[in-house]
Amino acid sequence: MLTALLAGCAAKSMPPLPLPEPVSEPAPVRPAAVLPKMEQARSAVRSILVDKSDRVLVLFEGEQPIRIYRDLQFGDAPMGHKQFQGDERTPEGRYRIDTRNPRSAYHLSLRISYPNAQDRAFANAQGRSPGGDIFLHGQPNGFDGERIEGDWTDGCIALSNQEIAELWHLVPDGTLIEIRP
Repeated sequence: MLTALLAGCAAKSMPPLPLPEPVSEPAPVRPAAVLPKMEQARSAVRSILVDKSDRVLVLFEGEQPIRIYRDLQFGDAPMGHKQFQGDERTPEGRYRIDTRNPRSAYHLSLRISYPNAQDRAFANAQGRSPGGDIFLHGQPNGFDGERIEGDWTDGCIALSNQEIAELWHLVPDGTLIEIRP
């Protein structure tokens, strides 16, 4: 019954996050080693917008964009909403950052609350698993380059190690994340 109640009040009641005007240059990203304590900044980030087609992630304080990260990397099949375990797609919709993993197989990771009740119901109706463990994360531990080329995750959203280190400090658990096609 609780699942039915939650499904009925899912993201439909929330207005969409605004997409910021195109910016010619991304917000500067400082190396993690020089990041100051960001407790005040962490409390200021209220939402995240990921636009898969533009490959950007935008942090918002209210309706004001405060950081933009570009050249995101997705699952091997980046088009379309994740529906099933192993489909290599990145979810689309509204979720939350629900936990963080400092000992990830990738340089830091922030878990996205996929699957929600609607995702589980759809997959179950097809006799399949929706999958899970979708994260914002850095590059694989032990990788020496800036970024692996192309889309390579199993449905996660990958950034550079420097970028995920900044997100780690800026984004509190519970933050709304909207992932658009």
